Amino acid sequence: MQTMLDPTQPQGTLSLQTIAMPADTNWSGDVFGGWLVSQMDLAGAIHSERISKGRCATISIHEMTFLVPVKVGDVITCYTDTIRIGNTSMQVHIEVWSKSPHREGTAKVTEGTFTFVALDENGQKRPISEDIKKIYAANGKA
Repeated sequence: MQTMLDPTQPQGTLSLQTIAMPADTNWSGDVFGGWLVSQMDLAGAIHSERISKGRCATISIHEMTFLVPVKVGDVITCYTDTIRIGNTSMQVHIEVWSKSPHREGTAKVTEGTFTFVALDENGQKRPISEDIKKIYAANGKA
């Protein structure tokens, strides 16, 4: 039986939390989209390196849509979830949620799918352990 995900709640593992500061904003007081993407990239790297047990690098970012603006003082939280693990790479779904001192509750800011490749000490692609792939395959994420 498939369960429905609650779109009003974050999905995945908490991987990064930070606060938006004045230096992160444009002239209108909204946080730069690029700053949010960089926070997502950090969260995805933390997640993928934890899973692959080593260094990883971003190789692609799939479609993103910004849903609500982020203002100075908002706490943003990045949640990550492994979608698929291949021989040397993995896809990670990343959601960003915001908690503002100016509104009640949290709001989803954006989401996207990032692909990371596992790297060895020389910066070359390295295989992801078969044991790790088996664990994720058992959970339907191979």
